[in-house]
Amino acid sequence: MPIAFAYTLVVLLIITSILLTLLILLHRGKGGGMSSMFGGGVTSSLSGSSVAEKNLDRYTVLVGVVWFACIVGLALWLRTALPSS
Repeated sequence: MPIAFAYTLVVLLIITSILLTLLILLHRGKGGGMSSMFGGGVTSSLSGSSVAEKNLDRYTVLVGVVWFACIVGLALWLRTALPSS
């Protein structure tokens, strides 16, 4: 496989890693964890509705699947590209 494939996967992996981190940080804390220690226990009316939470969950899962596929694809590319010793 060409090396451009690996570069594409690395760029996509970096983008999805940053996006996944941001999406996880957007989730509302359920209380009792680190988020409530730093003021996350305060309820806000701007936190969103259940539809927004469901969509955020869907986007997080979708980005996580793409992130995982990039890691598996990069590992398979490295396995075929590197000479076996």
